[in-house]
Amino acid sequence: MNLLYGTTNKSKIEFMQACVAPLGINILSLADVSAPKLYIEENGNSPLENACIKARAYYNALKTPLFSCDSGLYIDGLPESRQPGINVRGPGDHMTDADATAYYAALAAEMGGKMVARYVHAICFIDRNGTVHQHMGKDIASAPFYMVDTPHAIRKEGFPLDSLSVHMASGKYYYDLADGQYYDDIGSGGSGNNGFAAFFSRALYGNNSQ
Repeated sequence: MNLLYGTTNKSKIEFMQACVAPLGINILSLADVSAPKLYIEENGNSPLENACIKARAYYNALKTPLFSCDSGLYIDGLPESRQPGINVRGPGDHMTDADATAYYAALAAEMGGKMVARYVHAICFIDRNGTVHQHMGKDIASAPFYMVDTPHAIRKEGFPLDSLSVHMASGKYYYDLADGQYYDDIGSGGSGNNGFAAFFSRALYGNNSQ
């Protein structure tokens, strides 16, 4: 089964493909279907609202089943006025990968060299009948992790902050761990359960056993 993801971010496609592989789903990007470029104003107040704004815009334009995701970043000990939240790349989503890496590395340095961070993820899937399936919960959030002031040598386009992300229990960069540990932590709240696969199992098949 092919499923369209409303993004052109290759790193996001790679991540979601790993998540849904147990279901036999092949994830396509907007580039794969030559989708027109849309300007979408992500003016929601939460990751879930923004995920649904994007999904509806792409669904209305393409008239095909698809999903979109959005995330918020939250850092322990940071005042509310400075929390990234849904503006992970700053107001207007303006930071380049290099800008984002430099900004958060400097913020970690300001906080003593590392800070405890977590992502809240949201997903909105619109099926062939136009039914909206949406979810934002701990089972698809990230486990808490350290964001540090020294980037790893590996950089992945589209996921710049991964180079600053350190697994709390081992003290190792996620890039130095097995891929399975990364996916367990980034999309299951650290539980080891595949929350994204469970979401699609419910949405596509009405299956609550995942």
